[in-house]
Amino acid sequence: MKEEQSKIIRQQAERSSKREHSVPLYLTSSFIFDSAEQGRAIFAEEEEGMVYSRYANPNTSEFIEKVCILENAEDGLAFSSGMAAVFASFAGLLSNGDHIVSSRAIFGSTHQLFTQLFPRWGITHTYVDAINPEEWEKAIQPNTKILFLESPSNPGLELVDLEFLAKLKEKFPDLILVIDNCFATPYLQKPLNYGFDLSIHSATKYMDGQGRVLGGVIVGKQTLIDKLMFFIRHTGPAMSAFNAWILSKSIDTLGLRMDRHCSNALALAEALEKHTEIADVKYPFLPSHPQYELAKKQMKAGGGIVTFEVKGGKERAFEFLDALQMILYTSNLGDERSIATHPGSTTHSKLSEEERINLGINPGTIRLSVGLEDQNDIINDILQALESSK
Repeated sequence: MKEEQSKIIRQQAERSSKREHSVPLYLTSSFIFDSAEQGRAIFAEEEEGMVYSRYANPNTSEFIEKVCILENAEDGLAFSSGMAAVFASFAGLLSNGDHIVSSRAIFGSTHQLFTQLFPRWGITHTYVDAINPEEWEKAIQPNTKILFLESPSNPGLELVDLEFLAKLKEKFPDLILVIDNCFATPYLQKPLNYGFDLSIHSATKYMDGQGRVLGGVIVGKQTLIDKLMFFIRHTGPAMSAFNAWILSKSIDTLGLRMDRHCSNALALAEALEKHTEIADVKYPFLPSHPQYELAKKQMKAGGGIVTFEVKGGKERAFEFLDALQMILYTSNLGDERSIATHPGSTTHSKLSEEERINLGINPGTIRLSVGLEDQNDIINDILQALESSK
């Protein structure tokens, strides 16, 4: 990791004649051509050069290059939000009549894309229980173009065997393997090393790490990024230069922050597992997690999310959330501050009750994004809230 960490810290947009130490903000809509001929050559792609910040900007380019280093990717694209990146990964590659095979355990907004929006354009999907390998191949149809998954999933922390899917692709070489790698971050998990084609992140989460800006990023194979570039140039979901500047600074400390997130999360998960008021605890690096061995195989550590179920259902869960004193209640995650969320009434509220139950989201389920505070303070706030809500 030392070499990788050094690379992202030293990766920087070209220094200007002003000799700045820190990369400046390039708050410009467009870029000047030195001559009419240069303008023609750049538009004809005979010469490299920036044209318009919707296409590229020194700040977004620097951020993308850092993510590519972390993910061992050939190229990438930056977006205004994580969901813009998720949407583009499908809309930029699929056409009417195409089919997606996806793990059932996915983010609520991605589910809405599959069930509410894509059917308007003749794009269909089949969900599979990702932990059952045989279901993936059975679901593949002649018109299947993309295999999509989250691992770990949101919020159930279900894992998918990345090596298995990469080997499955050998039997179906035209399939595009796409993963939402947001929960693991490229510090903990590198899907492209297994043979995946594209890796997506909501940069809003751990890449920012402080709850300040929105952003999304896709990195992967050059041929696919080129296809997606055409799509985003003409649809406009571009990341702002300011947000890219913030994210590029933040990603330099991603590894340091994730180490602390993971150690705090493991300590909390171990404490909750012993508590009599907790019905269930999910954390990939707990030996009790049904995919513990797989987690150790493909992840460096267990991540910063702990999902648990308080006894007493929704009413008790709400009382618990209202009793928290230090931990914040919001729908975001990946912040330096610990955050609690009730997925059933917020992030996954648009799913039916049956769909939520199938994803392991019960009325008492709490998703905790474990922050960088002292771990005893985090645990003590959880314990006092459990006691107060009895």
